[in-house]
Amino acid sequence: MSTMTREEIEQGLQENRFAPGGTARNAHAEVLAAAAEASGDSELFRDALDNLINSYLYSSESTKMLVPFARLLQEYDKDPGAFSKGDAHSLFWQFKWVATAISESPEIPLESATGWLDEMERRYRIAGYSERPVRESELWFADVIGDDERAERAYARWQAADRDDMSDCHACELNGQGHYAMLRGDDARALEVWQPVLAGDKTCAEEPHRVLATALLPLLRLGRFEEARAQHLRGYRMARGKESLLPSVGKHIEFCALTGNEPRGLEILAEHAAHVAPLANLDDRLSFHGGVLVLLRRLKDLGHGHLPAVPYEGVPRTVAELYEVLRADALDIARRFDARNGTTRVSERFLARIGGAPLVDVLPLGVRSAALPQPEPAAAPVAAPVPAPATDGTALAELVRRARAARDLGHPGSDGLWAEVAARVGTADAVDPLVRVDVADHRALAAARAGAGDAAALVTAVRDGYRALGREERAALSELRLASVAAQSGAAPGEIRELLAVALRAAEALEADEPLRGRRIALAELSAIRLESYLRSLEATDAHDHGHGHGHGHGQERAHGELAAELTAFVASHAQSLPDLVAEAEEMLGRIALSEGDPERAVPLLAAAAARAIAAGRPWQAVDPLVLRAGVLMSLGRPEEAEEAARSGLAHAGELTDAEQQAVVRLTLADILLERADAAEAAELALTAAHWFDQAGLTADGGAQARLLLARAYAHQHRNADAAEVLRSTLPDLLEHGEQQALAVREFLGDLLRELGEPREAAEQYLLAAELVKGWEDPRPQAGLAQSAADQLSEARLTPEAVAAYERALELHRLSGDAPVAEVRVLRSLAWLAIREEVSATGVARARALMAEAAGILETPQGDAPESPELRSELAQTWHQLAQVLDRWVSVHVQEDDDEDEESGPAEALGEAELTALRLEEVLLWDRAAGVYTDLGGDHLAERFQCLNNAAWTERELGRPEAGAARLSALIEELRTWPEGSVPEWILPRAERTVAHLTD
Repeated sequence: MSTMTREEIEQGLQENRFAPGGTARNAHAEVLAAAAEASGDSELFRDALDNLINSYLYSSESTKMLVPFARLLQEYDKDPGAFSKGDAHSLFWQFKWVATAISESPEIPLESATGWLDEMERRYRIAGYSERPVRESELWFADVIGDDERAERAYARWQAADRDDMSDCHACELNGQGHYAMLRGDDARALEVWQPVLAGDKTCAEEPHRVLATALLPLLRLGRFEEARAQHLRGYRMARGKESLLPSVGKHIEFCALTGNEPRGLEILAEHAAHVAPLANLDDRLSFHGGVLVLLRRLKDLGHGHLPAVPYEGVPRTVAELYEVLRADALDIARRFDARNGTTRVSERFLARIGGAPLVDVLPLGVRSAALPQPEPAAAPVAAPVPAPATDGTALAELVRRARAARDLGHPGSDGLWAEVAARVGTADAVDPLVRVDVADHRALAAARAGAGDAAALVTAVRDGYRALGREERAALSELRLASVAAQSGAAPGEIRELLAVALRAAEALEADEPLRGRRIALAELSAIRLESYLRSLEATDAHDHGHGHGHGHGQERAHGELAAELTAFVASHAQSLPDLVAEAEEMLGRIALSEGDPERAVPLLAAAAARAIAAGRPWQAVDPLVLRAGVLMSLGRPEEAEEAARSGLAHAGELTDAEQQAVVRLTLADILLERADAAEAAELALTAAHWFDQAGLTADGGAQARLLLARAYAHQHRNADAAEVLRSTLPDLLEHGEQQALAVREFLGDLLRELGEPREAAEQYLLAAELVKGWEDPRPQAGLAQSAADQLSEARLTPEAVAAYERALELHRLSGDAPVAEVRVLRSLAWLAIREEVSATGVARARALMAEAAGILETPQGDAPESPELRSELAQTWHQLAQVLDRWVSVHVQEDDDEDEESGPAEALGEAELTALRLEEVLLWDRAAGVYTDLGGDHLAERFQCLNNAAWTERELGRPEAGAARLSALIEELRTWPEGSVPEWILPRAERTVAHLTD
């Protein structure tokens, strides 16, 4: 068996402290603790035990900390003097974790658990600590064993006790206080207590992560849906993949299950499939699996029990199978807790949780989720078929009346009514034959809309059925539909024209006193106009393809002119009698104007179409022209009118049943509002639009665009975490919508991740975006992206990768030849990276050379343009930063002189003369920079002060404090003459303090 040296153990402990929490870190910590114990070095063993306890804490094995803590406590009792003040503090702090672990370990007898609490209280009292942490631990222990009176007393004493340096942070305490209120049924109080954590005012390593998850159901129960949605997006992002936060992940899964977002819940479950296993911490297991069980039960109830879930213990499971195995295991754990505690509290709470009913039908989250498949139909018994429902003749007659009225009006709800009629009629014998034909007509129309192959046969049968019943006005409409079906199926122009002629003759043959005769004739005329235009375009295309296409563009113009003339004549003929059909014609005229590049002509036509539809009592027909008009008005730079049109479209969309139409009108208004800086309402509309696009089966198309706009709206509200989650979820769809959009989306996501402090991830997006533009003739987009990636790689301390990205950016900026500021900033960044890992003579020389190169670019005249203030400012900044580099080099040597035992430092110390020369150069550079900032005026006062302040302190190091004081005194006198309010409040007091220090 190999042994580890002290150095290897210390190195291992150092690495382990910063490793991600989880079983791998725990296993490494266990090996190190065993090696430290074998070494016989007590101090090393104590360090290793402390590390092992901390490793267990941030994992799903937190209850394992009991053994190493007991060992560490033994070490303390043997020799308290061997523990430093910090070590002793850490030991007593860990007592709180152990108290929690005891409550979460049903195998520890109640007497032993109580004994640990008593021991904690005794030791805290002897050590002089407040009882506050003891009472909090007692509260949770009393709650889990069902002793509510003791819990109340402990809570009161917890709140009354003084805070000291053994108390939990404010964020963690607020979590506990709010959780206790929630357990007592006071959601409003819980949310009030949690508010500072939810708002980000009180935070720590695991807050607001946990509170964000726990607050979800209280928010839903109080109807605060928008907040719940936002906290889910933000909170899941924080908890995702963290083993110690699996209970929080379970709460996010539960939230999805109870808000109609079961597909999203399945995705979260899949992301944590590796943790759907027998976790060592039984309380965490119960909590995490409880949330999973809520989801699995909902899926079962919705008919999805057959779907694949995630494996359990290496065995693939369906939803129903995983539900059964997790439920049985969880109930066994709950019973073990109850047996230890002498109560049924744990089981009762758990069963209540997994039996929870949905708190809202559907709460759109904005993130993309794959739709669930249609549930498998229940198998009906073969021997005993289900009979048709009994039909109440009076009720059916009323339903048919409503369906016919809706059909005649063209109401969007007509389809639903006829579907209900069809279901009610079933196979019953005593049904009016006309009703049967009407139902067949509804089915034929649906087949025609879907382009079904049997649509023509179905329509023909309906026509014949109406004729047999003497309903010639309905038969005439069927004739017209046959022409449309033929056009849709690609029939020859001659056949289509013949069917149109038949339809017109059928309409004209109606009795003179038939109320619908004029409407049928007009409808046949309008259909003929529309289809004839289509046929002419087909014939023109065929002629062009066969070599007779001279003047094809002129042919299109002529066709448009003919169509516009026919539609205009139709409008003139029927404007008074048939406003809804005229509205259709005017909308077509508006679209023709747009196709001809004349939006100004289109605007009034679309407005007229909408107005006629509304006047005709068909407001749903106005939605399309209003939405189109809104888009045209935006393109014309008339946003107020555009918003008015879009809002009108939304107001009239209430009765639409088409999901895509509902989505489009909302997305249109959202886009307009975001342009007008109303991000809050834009987000709400984009969110709903995404939901409707999903319902229409257009998740990857319109849904992706709606989510992109939603992410933009969130970003405008500084909800960057929400924006990033939404954008990530739909990223694969957006990348399929062309190179320009893929580029914009990658860069947008990179910007969001940068703002969120995730530099590695941000750099990845910038680099992927740079790859998209690699072959572009213009190198500037790639240069900017490479520089953004380099900035983030540098922020992530990936120095070699950052240097490579900066060098590529520099090369591309130089290819463009018109980006001196960008070149200079890259050179300065490279200079700082040269001394990041080690401040050495070689690194400083390289940094100096790069700064000089940057200054040279700025000092070179840029064409015939006058000297730019921006370039002057960058030159001053370059001198300023070069002085800072030199100051860093001086500091290394000064530190080496102050602490000769330090191993770090330069290989060869600089002499006093060399240090003096460097300091003099620093002062010169800061003076030069300050002079430029003076010329640039008040906007650069802060930078000017910084230079003068640095120069003043360096003068002191040179033994000339009075010279430094004189610089700042002169600045103070000058600034006192400036107009009131023109000098930042902090500058004068700081300058005066510095002068006082220098002259003391």
